[in-house]
Amino acid sequence: MKYLIVLGDGMADKEIPELGNKTPLEYAKTPVMDQYSKMSEVGMVHTIPEGMSPGSDTANLSVLGYDPKEYYTGRSPLEALSIGVDMKTTDVALRCNIVTVSTDDLPYEEKTIIDHSSSEISTEDAAVLLEAVRKELENDIYKFYVGTSYRHLTIWDQGQVVELTPPHDVLGQQIGQYLPKDEILREMMKKSYDILANHPLNLERIKNGLNPANSIWFWGAGTRPMLSPFKEKTGHTGAMISAVDLLKGIAVGADMKVIEVEGANGGLHTNYEGKADAAVDVLLNQDYDFAYIHLEAPDEMGHQGSYERKVQAIENLDQKIIKRVVEQMEAAGADFRMLVLPDHPTPVAIRTHTSDPVPYMLYDSTNKLDKTWNYNEREAAEGGIYVAEGHTLINHLFNA
Repeated sequence: MKYLIVLGDGMADKEIPELGNKTPLEYAKTPVMDQYSKMSEVGMVHTIPEGMSPGSDTANLSVLGYDPKEYYTGRSPLEALSIGVDMKTTDVALRCNIVTVSTDDLPYEEKTIIDHSSSEISTEDAAVLLEAVRKELENDIYKFYVGTSYRHLTIWDQGQVVELTPPHDVLGQQIGQYLPKDEILREMMKKSYDILANHPLNLERIKNGLNPANSIWFWGAGTRPMLSPFKEKTGHTGAMISAVDLLKGIAVGADMKVIEVEGANGGLHTNYEGKADAAVDVLLNQDYDFAYIHLEAPDEMGHQGSYERKVQAIENLDQKIIKRVVEQMEAAGADFRMLVLPDHPTPVAIRTHTSDPVPYMLYDSTNKLDKTWNYNEREAAEGGIYVAEGHTLINHLFNA
């Protein structure tokens, strides 16, 4: 038996009037998910433990079977593992986003955050800008490292885990009240605007109709993570297919294989087919037991507030990943169990995460059910199954 999780990050949502009071998942044309849901167990799962923030970090740990209350030490340390930064026990890791703040003449504190992803900036462009910041701000205490797209890393030697606000939580708002209380971190963010606002690359981006990547933004502080190996925990060898450092970092920490897919970028226009093919290859040709396919696009479209593009991302997940995976697994005659779900909702209306339960479907090629439901929030809730502790859901997949 082979096992898969196909995770559409932030895919769950609320009813949207422009979609006929349907959610993007309910509205999207997803014939493959709807076909297989009729042969599947469907239900709702609560991936975010009570009292914890609804981040992709805590949620994906849950989906992989790691109770965040036991294993979570912060988001950025997981990304540090992916980037290859070996943290000391006294280090604190910070996410260092490159964001867009308003280009008006107001003081930095009175500027508004426009875009948490700077028009989904490429890693190549972001690296140029982060190097400009590094030359001015890096010292023996604060080190900067390039990640993926707008997502980068700062290591704070002998640092403190301070409270910091995710930029996607305050889109469209004045930033002053959300800046770090720590004076040095706050000043570095302010100075980064002076460094980046008139950088030639940003002037070129503006000319091309793109948002300038004109400020760094610190958040997600945490200490070195300690995850137990996935095989030791589940009894199965596992592989991770994702474009984002957070997921790759979780996999590194859990001793899973990390598969790099060319053209996978965490945006809407990613290499969907390459992710599907990588999962099939690692299961059938490399003899791994389990593959985790993570798609960032629905979450990014939710943060952008675009229900049209979120629908497109979900349709791409259905047609370019799930369809491709099941066709190849069936053609090979392989028995498999496949779990499809989001990690958390990212409602378009609020452009950030919530802690609400999410729908899942669990398909077993050796035990096909005969149901009438489609896969979406409403029908999964009507299915009557509710998993209160998200980190136990993987036991359903492994039939443990």
